[in-house]
Amino acid sequence: MTQTKTLYAAYAELIETVLTNLVADGVLPTDTSFANVTLEPPRDPAHGDLATNAAMVLAKGAGTNPRVLAEAITSKLAAYPTIIATDIAGPGFINLRLAPAAWIEELRTMAALGDQYGRSSIGAGACVNVEYVSANPTGPMHMGHCRGAVVGDALASLLEWAGHRVIREYYINDAGGQVDVLARSVHLRYREALGEDIGAIPDGLYPGDYLKPVGAALAKEFGGQYRAAPEAEWLPLFRKQAVARMMDLIKSDLAMLGIHHDIFASEAELQAAGKPEAAESWLRAHDLIYDGELEAPKGKAPPEDWEPVELPLFRSTKFGDDQDRPIRKSNGAWTYFGADLAYHMQKAETADELIDIWGADHAGTVKRIKAAVAALSEGEGRPIPFDVKLVQMVQLMRGGEPAKMSKRSGNFITIADMVDEVGKDVVRFTMLTRKPEAQMEFDFVKVVEASKDNPVFYVQYAHARIQSTLRKAADAGFAPDPAALALLGDEEIALIRRAAQFPREIEAAARAREPHRIAFYLYDLAGDLHAFWNLGNDRVEKRFIVEQDAPLTAARLFLGTAIGQVIRNGLGVLGVQAVEKM
Repeated sequence: MTQTKTLYAAYAELIETVLTNLVADGVLPTDTSFANVTLEPPRDPAHGDLATNAAMVLAKGAGTNPRVLAEAITSKLAAYPTIIATDIAGPGFINLRLAPAAWIEELRTMAALGDQYGRSSIGAGACVNVEYVSANPTGPMHMGHCRGAVVGDALASLLEWAGHRVIREYYINDAGGQVDVLARSVHLRYREALGEDIGAIPDGLYPGDYLKPVGAALAKEFGGQYRAAPEAEWLPLFRKQAVARMMDLIKSDLAMLGIHHDIFASEAELQAAGKPEAAESWLRAHDLIYDGELEAPKGKAPPEDWEPVELPLFRSTKFGDDQDRPIRKSNGAWTYFGADLAYHMQKAETADELIDIWGADHAGTVKRIKAAVAALSEGEGRPIPFDVKLVQMVQLMRGGEPAKMSKRSGNFITIADMVDEVGKDVVRFTMLTRKPEAQMEFDFVKVVEASKDNPVFYVQYAHARIQSTLRKAADAGFAPDPAALALLGDEEIALIRRAAQFPREIEAAARAREPHRIAFYLYDLAGDLHAFWNLGNDRVEKRFIVEQDAPLTAARLFLGTAIGQVIRNGLGVLGVQAVEKM
């Protein structure tokens, strides 16, 4: 078999060819679907290199026993010289063992594809809108935003690697009361910049020093024009100016993490454009909104002054919510849900799928927004896949003790503080070393430790080790060369096997929408590389550079080059730069 694809893709195609031949032979029905057939590594490497469930999932349709069908499949596979052994396990799983030549060919494929190795077309160009961060524009980015920002950005990159077209979006919540608080806080700093002694920052306003430059800029632009003016005169202007300057600050903070969005959607602009009204009209036309009385709060007695009020209610119970939800308040203003519903309808106009990255404190909102998107799918007669990824907060530590807050921000540690101290790559990789829904500690001391227990160091060191070896080899007159790859032994083949997992890890992580899987994989690959390296500590013939054996050295350097490329590709998906030396 001539391999023109990555190994797993090539052998999956081979399995499909065998099954197609069995259809032609009458062993399988002509309408047999192969959609549920999988090819993956066995859980226990001792069982072989590849495993397929083909016989298990197709036997019923063929009216036969899975083991009988497995025997028919393995008899066909025996004709391929790179499959040196087959084994039918349990009720009908098929394990395959490949000749070393198959793995050597995959090593050549890694080298040939280079920085494209691992890219996939499973996304088929479908457009996915990934909305992440979306912090209120009231101050600099802090740790409450960092993890979701990294998870969202890495997910967007992962989906692109898997063949999707991705829109990275940030929703600016600039229509709520918190923006009025921001404007009042800026007005106080504006007066301070004009020379007024403002004393202690009053409760309810934002105290951070980051607002001082905003106040100073407004003082320079407007002089004392608004020092004593009525609030109604300056509030709209200061609100607009403050939001614009906060968004400049937020974009700058995100850029420090290597994060850039394609779209910044404004809630205020959404409402000014009449999008909520249009959404209400559309939903009424599809009988998804009705005027009714909002139920009393459940689980407790309503307040004494509570009275039933007729409001426009979205039929969210039709889509799995526990009660229908109002889209307007009693004063006619939009509820948060009403505005959010209209926003998701706007996003769906240009995307095939929607993904939101939210903090875990928004868990109570998930069901109603999913109901809204489900209603949109039904109304438009097209499926709009929608997922919400909830991200837990991160506890900041320093040597096992809670980290001190930032003076600049007033009461929190900013992303800028973190990046300044430990670097972008450390922050990004660390945020992906646990599942987003799991609790996490970020210890400023531990994340820069040079130890196996620090995944960031462990992976980066693997890449730096390879690069160092290549430099030393060049100085000694050696260069990577595939001519003698047949000299590679079992330990090297095992390393190739791990590296060859990368394309399928990309696809699996993209399907699950879980970028942290790539961080986990890189840690395992780095562990295998370090284990192979350590063989040379005691046995000279196991080193990458064996001065007395130039062909073997050239082959191992070729292997090292390919492994380094896979590590770079994986780190690239996560938005982390691979270091050349440490």
